[in-house]
Amino acid sequence: MNVVILTGRLTAEPELRYTQQNVPCTSFNLAVDRASKGDDADFPTIIAWRETAEFACKYLYKGSRIVVRGEIRTRTYPGADGKNHKVTEVQADRLEFADSRPQGPFA
Repeated sequence: MNVVILTGRLTAEPELRYTQQNVPCTSFNLAVDRASKGDDADFPTIIAWRETAEFACKYLYKGSRIVVRGEIRTRTYPGADGKNHKVTEVQADRLEFADSRPQGPFA
């Protein structure tokens, strides 16, 4: 089973883009604290499509604390250097607010 749930804060404003088939999409990094002691964090890339992408770009902003549910996806792509590069991302199917009260531009 491939299910991941992460809680963290956006590191930048999400930007809405469209594929050649006019499908909305966005990607952003999430600062996720590790369970171990210390100030360590991970910064996974989150990919969202269609309504989830539109929601992210309409309501989320840098610093938003959210919960992401999705799947781990790994893909390869050819780089400009002629080598194949491998990336691992989280494809989100659900985004939820995690702050106790709204903060930022919509408060």
